[in-house]
Amino acid sequence: MKIDSHCHTNYSDGLSTIKESAIRAKNQKLDAIAITDHNSTQGWLDAIKVSKELNFPIILGDEINSKQGEIIGLFLKEKIDGKHKEAEFVMKEIKKQGGLVIIPHPFYEMLGFKDDLTKYLELIDGIEVLNAKRPNKGPDKKAFEFAKKYNLAMTGGSDSHYYRTVGNAYTECEGKTIEDFKQAILNKTTKAGGKKSNIIFALAPSLAKLDFKKNN
Repeated sequence: MKIDSHCHTNYSDGLSTIKESAIRAKNQKLDAIAITDHNSTQGWLDAIKVSKELNFPIILGDEINSKQGEIIGLFLKEKIDGKHKEAEFVMKEIKKQGGLVIIPHPFYEMLGFKDDLTKYLELIDGIEVLNAKRPNKGPDKKAFEFAKKYNLAMTGGSDSHYYRTVGNAYTECEGKTIEDFKQAILNKTTKAGGKKSNIIFALAPSLAKLDFKKNN
């Protein structure tokens, strides 16, 4: 199965609705998506509604800011306030909810994790080794080697902020349900697949907005 494990919507800084993102994912033959809006769980109720309406699984998540950098929590039940908090605190809060700790784009210069990740190995479940939004392949390769060296699950995500990029990168595993996906991450049997998004969506968000207006 294929799951885009890193998507943003208009509940944070994305341009598209959850429904638009889910429909795009279905059309791309994905099996599920994770909604990971920045420091926001406001879209969760909408995600549950859309999931039922489209009969399409949507994982509730959040991309949480900590002092050391962004941390994705998947399979969350409650909002976690990471503002001015240590990364260890955020990770432990995710674990308390039975969630998964994923480090997105860990080695990108501007948005990378600002500490030695080896300090957190007992708390990290997965490393994003393919981020479709960022055009540079070097940091992804470094993330891949890090995950391989320390036996961490590998994930892929579009980091979509616009529905047309949903599914460009994804996490792939054996199974049929999102619980199978969760277990695959815990068992470290996932892999990343897909491609980089058109650079226009990363470097020229104003042009993406023009495309958004043209298609709406």
